[in-house]
Amino acid sequence: MRHFSDSRFRGSTLVFILMVVIGLLTSCGVPSDKAATQQAASDSETAATVTLTISAAASLKESLEEIAPLFEKEQQNIRLTMNFGASGSLQKQIEQGAPVDLFLSAGQKQMTALMDKGLIKPESKTDLLRNRLVLVRPADATGELSSLADLKKTDFGTIALGEPEVVPAGAYTKEALEHTGLWEALSSKMIFAKDVTQVLTYVESGNVDAGFVYESDAKGSSNIQTGLVVDEESHAPILYPAGVVSASEHQEEAGRFLQFLQSREARQVFVDHGFTVPE
Repeated sequence: MRHFSDSRFRGSTLVFILMVVIGLLTSCGVPSDKAATQQAASDSETAATVTLTISAAASLKESLEEIAPLFEKEQQNIRLTMNFGASGSLQKQIEQGAPVDLFLSAGQKQMTALMDKGLIKPESKTDLLRNRLVLVRPADATGELSSLADLKKTDFGTIALGEPEVVPAGAYTKEALEHTGLWEALSSKMIFAKDVTQVLTYVESGNVDAGFVYESDAKGSSNIQTGLVVDEESHAPILYPAGVVSASEHQEEAGRFLQFLQSREARQVFVDHGFTVPE
């Protein structure tokens, strides 16, 4: 029979206890070095997710809501928050320090005002899209409409347009009506709206007899009819400039989204919604 010395017995017992402790720690879910590394990477990835605030003209709503998930799928560490409204109102928000990363305007006036104040990175400014101004009527409207002069007829008691000082579409409308000598003649019929979306709502609901909106807005509605396209020579070109806000804390990521908006995939979405792309 073999006998173990006390020292050898104590050594064996110590090894056994250590093995038991290690086993217990593992079974209790203490992560291995590999698991810890993976968890740290996951935490880092989550922490690196950036949320961009995009302030965009109301007429871009449907297009951007379709484009946003396409971009987020490609750039999985970037999330987009959309803020839609009249370009003039969005301009004022940026001037007052609103945390905006990228501005998409429906008019050059608003973008130029921000650039003059150093609030838009000049090298990022891009003329993204073009549009056309159209006169729309409720879907069940009858009667002839062959020119803007027909708006003087009694068939048209009320006409909606965006507030010219705030809404670019309203400014283009005023310019076109002044060009044709109709602004004063129609002033008593005018109903002013906060943006083109509201103009479209007025027409769709039949609350007004006609309204001026962008061609892209008209294309997206089945409750109106397009009476005519306003002569593009009667007003300034309708361009949609975009630019990265100088105060943005995520200028690189905002630049990525702006670049994506110029991709073939995004441009096709814009075209499908009635916009055209500058050459």
